Amino acid sequence: MAGRPLVTAAAHAAGVERLRASYRAVPAGATVRLAKPTSNLFRVRARTGVPGLDTSGLTGVLAVDPVARTADVAGMCTYEDLVAATLPHGLTPLVVPQLRTITLGGAVSGLGIESASFRNGMPHESVLELDVLTGTGEVLTASPEQHADLFRAFPNSYGTLGYATRLRIALEPVAPYVALRHVRHYDLDALLATLGEVVASGSLDGVAVDYVDGVVFSAEESYLCLGTLTDRPGPVSDYTGADIYYRSLQHPHGTRHDRLTTLDYLWRWDTDWFWCSRAFGAQHPRLRRWWPRRHLRSSSYWRLLALEQRLGLVDRVERLRGRPPRERVVQDVELPLERSAEFLRWFLAEVPVEPLWLCPVRLREDWPLYPLPPGRTFVNVGFWSTVPAGATEGETNRAVERCVRDLGGHKSLYSDAYYEQDEFDALYGGEDYRVVKKAYDPDGRFLDLYAKAVRRR
Repeated sequence: MAGRPLVTAAAHAAGVERLRASYRAVPAGATVRLAKPTSNLFRVRARTGVPGLDTSGLTGVLAVDPVARTADVAGMCTYEDLVAATLPHGLTPLVVPQLRTITLGGAVSGLGIESASFRNGMPHESVLELDVLTGTGEVLTASPEQHADLFRAFPNSYGTLGYATRLRIALEPVAPYVALRHVRHYDLDALLATLGEVVASGSLDGVAVDYVDGVVFSAEESYLCLGTLTDRPGPVSDYTGADIYYRSLQHPHGTRHDRLTTLDYLWRWDTDWFWCSRAFGAQHPRLRRWWPRRHLRSSSYWRLLALEQRLGLVDRVERLRGRPPRERVVQDVELPLERSAEFLRWFLAEVPVEPLWLCPVRLREDWPLYPLPPGRTFVNVGFWSTVPAGATEGETNRAVERCVRDLGGHKSLYSDAYYEQDEFDALYGGEDYRVVKKAYDPDGRFLDLYAKAVRRR
């Protein structure tokens, strides 16, 4: 596997200067945004007509230090390019989000999660230092020792405190292969009890577990997917073509074993955007036979989704069939482990969306804008689909928010949110955020977090 050449210091410095020049060109009082051709956010952003920030020079890997196990990475570098640079050294980031085109800066400022999160928390917890373009136009280096308030508030700030131009992150050693066990459960309480055992011990039935996530197809059919790094060579499966990964999990009883290369394991969900590619017909056997293999990836589905949203095709079809428009229910929520079964039962009874993705996470520290107690096990539940629209805007999403709040959970902010300002502040570090916002963006050049996440400005 060969990645792109490393970015030179001079090229990176030129990229930072282009970013700063584009920032200075934004008129005073106008909203500052990135000029990104793609995004992994599901919020519809207001169009302003103001040119965005030029990030074209901030897309590569600057350095990999295999001895110190660190990498210096430009803020808009994708995880696909980052992994391509680190894996030849037998290293990966501590947490690699599921989709290839997620950027490192995006995962840190907007959070991220994956099957190593029960060991390593979220991507921002592997950041050692980062350079940030702040609201004053300065580029500051933030770390636990300098501008520590910015360093700690940056995760979950979604670009409202500034944009990362460079990040230094910790890496961890990996083996060439991942041996998988897909353990079937017939009961949600049993599933979550086993998940708690794996998180607490790092093993199941005496076998070490390096990665764990899961899929719920129904209250009677769910799976824990346990991955163990291994050097042992042998046959591996391929889910980048005709075979579909999430369907490979399903079996009548017991445990199904599988093996992937570590690279294919990291991108196992990307080929079919978890299971969302079915909305585009990409899982139909006849259509899949003719679908170009290079376009079996999340970035292709993003482009198709953007086209559909621009044309409103789904709602047009629903109107022709005499049915209400669809409400997008695309969310990731974190529930305390002990309340997760309760949430799953409520969701499966009330919301016509399946499957559901599960991923345990334990943060190592307290982070003010996403305050999950460190060391406590939470379960991320991801669900991504549409439902018939209700009588009020966001009816199903609002019900999800209420249920998550009542069960002591939290919701990610990459998609639609409907909180009132006071509740939002209580959940997302309102006063801490305002203090840091005033210090590093005193003139309000960037949007406020509530305005961006809820008002969708």
